[in-house]
Amino acid sequence: MKKKKQSFFHKLFFPYSLRYQLLARTLFILAFILLAIGLLQYFVMKDFLYQNEADTLNSKLMSLPRDIGTFGDMGPAFSQRDNNVENQPPHNQNKVFFLQDISLAYIDQDGSFTDLLGNDSLQAPKLSIKDYVSLTTNFSNNKHAKYEIADNAKGIQQLIVFKPVHGQPDQNQDNVSGILQMGISTASLQHVLLQQLFIFIILSVLALTAGLVIYLRVLKNTLIPLSKIVDAVKNTNAGNLAERLPVEQGQEEIDRLAQSFNGMLERLEVSFEYERETKEQMRRFIADASHELRTPLTSINGFVEVLLRGAANRPEQLFKALNSMQGESKRIIKLVEDLLLLTKMDQTPKLQVSRVNLFELVREMVPQLHVIVGNRKVDIELTEGIIGDFEADKIKQIILNLFNNAVQHTDPEKGWIGLNLVALNQNAELSIQDNGPGIKPEHLPHLFDRFYRADPSRTRQHGGAGLGLAITKSIVDAHGGSIDVESQVGKGSVFRVTLPLKNKIVEGS
Repeated sequence: MKKKKQSFFHKLFFPYSLRYQLLARTLFILAFILLAIGLLQYFVMKDFLYQNEADTLNSKLMSLPRDIGTFGDMGPAFSQRDNNVENQPPHNQNKVFFLQDISLAYIDQDGSFTDLLGNDSLQAPKLSIKDYVSLTTNFSNNKHAKYEIADNAKGIQQLIVFKPVHGQPDQNQDNVSGILQMGISTASLQHVLLQQLFIFIILSVLALTAGLVIYLRVLKNTLIPLSKIVDAVKNTNAGNLAERLPVEQGQEEIDRLAQSFNGMLERLEVSFEYERETKEQMRRFIADASHELRTPLTSINGFVEVLLRGAANRPEQLFKALNSMQGESKRIIKLVEDLLLLTKMDQTPKLQVSRVNLFELVREMVPQLHVIVGNRKVDIELTEGIIGDFEADKIKQIILNLFNNAVQHTDPEKGWIGLNLVALNQNAELSIQDNGPGIKPEHLPHLFDRFYRADPSRTRQHGGAGLGLAITKSIVDAHGGSIDVESQVGKGSVFRVTLPLKNKIVEGS
């Protein structure tokens, strides 16, 4: 399916690339942090500026005469509505100039509000009577002045501070007769805050832009090992499974990914190799089985043709033909039985195990073994008391297969076969030795393969189908044991079977 081409907008805001996803998420987190810092800076600076201005305003308020609210010493200066400041006395001109751009009001005990400056300066904002009553009863001696933010009638926002006005000097100073309120416009403070916020935004944008440029290059170099793995995955096929990625690239996660990928390649390589071997074995097995079956069937067919041509009327030829046909039929039956046995052993074999005394089992087989070997010399050495969990018939089959193999490869008159049974390290070791011609080293790894013959020229009359050792190995494996062979050309061979006495029966071979 053809991949749909994405627009620039879609790539920009919905990137599928890991590089751009990491970049976008990092920049988003950085922008969020800068926004949080900007907001925090704004509110902290606002509180600092407002509090600093409140302290300055409170100092001005404290410097005013204590009787200003009762129109005493400065009363005429504030009660006068003449705009010609030059006609006023010099000391009053200084006081009016001192209070420029500032609002000033007096609130008496009854809640009456008096704007002391009137039109000479800012119009004073008026709070509710409840707020003024609360201020009268809750004046504190904090280090910093308490302030409020309020709008006057013209909508001008002001920062206002308060000062209690006490009675006459000869009266009780704890008696508050009124409140002086002084305010100043917050426009200049807001301008400073907005200016600082604008500078911070410009610097943040520049920082994000610089981070975008730098981070792109850094991220590209960081993801190079990951890109190598991607390229390796693209180029992986059944022909290059032996190749491996370097596992030390300086990044822990990438190294772990490379190790996992190499492990996957190794498993795939083993699986492919096993599949190839299985197919080759199956092909060879079918070819060998067909070849083994074709020979006796061809012989039987030939004898049938001879009989049909008139040999049935000659007793001597008839007996010879029937006898040969019976021999070939037995070979076919034996071959089919061996194949069926191997098939069962390849599946999940369920052995009928019981407590078996190997010494007694082998001793019972001695007469049968002497019949098999004929005129060959036999030496049997057995150790008593070797007992384990085995299937007796299968153990007998192991011994018979190995004995038959030794008989086939030794001289009928000068041949020698030795059988030895000992206990060794919680194992029973059964070895069968002969003085035959030996086996060449290149044949040893394949001796237990099905239909394999170390000597291809050996006739089937004396050599068998090449399934005996394969069956023996399957039985040994099913008992949890092992079988190996040692051989020297011209000196003979030793087949050694090791069976655990505390058997862990293998449910599959």
